[in-house]
Amino acid sequence: MAHGYVKHDPAVDRWNRMREDVYKHFRFTTKASLISLAGMVLIPAGLLWFTAQQDRKWQFPGKRKNESLYRIPPPSAQPTEE
Repeated sequence: MAHGYVKHDPAVDRWNRMREDVYKHFRFTTKASLISLAGMVLIPAGLLWFTAQQDRKWQFPGKRKNESLYRIPPPSAQPTEE
């Protein structure tokens, strides 16, 4: 039986085993719960809020150079009385 070309380091083997078995030893601590909450609730809620604010605010088709991209353009500046 032939041996491999690479020498096995026991420390690397232990680290690899630990990395592969991390799900077996996982516990919901306070830190893990906060990170999970942020990833599953806060980030999607923030994206939903941002997209709801921007929805129907912009209109790109048919716009020319120097035209406002707003669907309802802001009122233009009133000319001053001279």
